[in-house]
Amino acid sequence: MHRLKNLWRRVAPFLPTFGVALVIAALAGAIFFLVGFTFVYAQGYSYLVDDPNACANCHIMRDQFDGWNRSPHRVNATCNDCHTSHDSVAAKYAVKALNGFNHSRAFTLGNFQEPIRITELNRAVTQDACVYCHQDAVSEILHPQSNKPTDCLTCHAGVGHGK
Repeated sequence: MHRLKNLWRRVAPFLPTFGVALVIAALAGAIFFLVGFTFVYAQGYSYLVDDPNACANCHIMRDQFDGWNRSPHRVNATCNDCHTSHDSVAAKYAVKALNGFNHSRAFTLGNFQEPIRITELNRAVTQDACVYCHQDAVSEILHPQSNKPTDCLTCHAGVGHGK
């Protein structure tokens, strides 16, 4: 019992007062509620699965979704097949999380270009996805060691979106 009292005397000065603890708890609760509400309101759960309809949640993606629906890739590939990494599950969800954060920020703040533009990271991910699925057909023309390796999107920029 004596040890417990000594420990309490050492720790007590570092503990917040009840009022400070209450304010911290209220702020944490408000942040948790706001994040949860935003996640549900923005249908965030839909982005955790492989359903292409999730990509059409945002009105700005409607043209890309409609184009994909008309494209030959619709039969064999979903959005995630072309726009997330095939390296590992962790890499796939890292790309999804980064894109989700960037999309949320852009649409919340209204600072995005129309028509939307692919980022350098997403262009590289899409290039890797092309090679992943079409390795047999493109292995002879890729030139990966070249200073300027073959870029599928140079000639096939809209192939997955029916352009």
